[in-house]
Amino acid sequence: MKRLVLLGAGGFAKTLADLVTQTKNYQSVIFLDDDVNAKNTQGVCADFIKFKNEDTEMYPAFGNNDIRLKWLDIFAREHISIPSFIHPTAYVSSTAKLGIGTVILPKAVVNTNCRLDRGCIVNCGAVLDHDCVLQEGVHLCIGALVKAENRLPAKLKVEAGQVILNRTYPL
Repeated sequence: MKRLVLLGAGGFAKTLADLVTQTKNYQSVIFLDDDVNAKNTQGVCADFIKFKNEDTEMYPAFGNNDIRLKWLDIFAREHISIPSFIHPTAYVSSTAKLGIGTVILPKAVVNTNCRLDRGCIVNCGAVLDHDCVLQEGVHLCIGALVKAENRLPAKLKVEAGQVILNRTYPL
C-alpha cells in the first residue's frame, strides 16, 4: 500500500488527510509545511524530494490556486505520482473527465459531460452542472453552484454559496 505526502498542514491538508483515512487507500500520510509552527509535520515543503519513491504519491494541499499549480508542475517535472481524490459521498458522472490532481469533496456533484483540468477542487456540497469546463486550478468553494454550459477560467475561485448562472463564461 502506498503512502501519501501532503504539502501543507492547514485546513485543506487536514481535510484531505481525513478523506484518505476514511477511504483507507494509503498506509500513511505525511505532512510537510514551511510554517515552523505547523503541528505534526516531518519537514518543510522542499524536503519532498527525500520522500520520493515508487510507493509514494504526493499532493500540494494548498487552497491557493497559484501555489497548488506551481507544486503540481514541480511534481510532474520530478516524475512524482500525483493522485486525484473523490470522496465516496460525492456524485461524479461517468461522462465527466477529471484531470490529474483533482479533488472532489463530500456531497459535491460533478454532472454530465463536465471536464475538470488539473488541480481543480470541488469543495463540500458544491455543484457543477452539465457541460461545464473548469480550467486548471479552479476552486469551487463550499456550496458553490455553477449552472450549465460554463467554461471557468484558470485559477478562478468561486466563493462559498456563490452562483454562476448558465453561460456566464460561455464555452
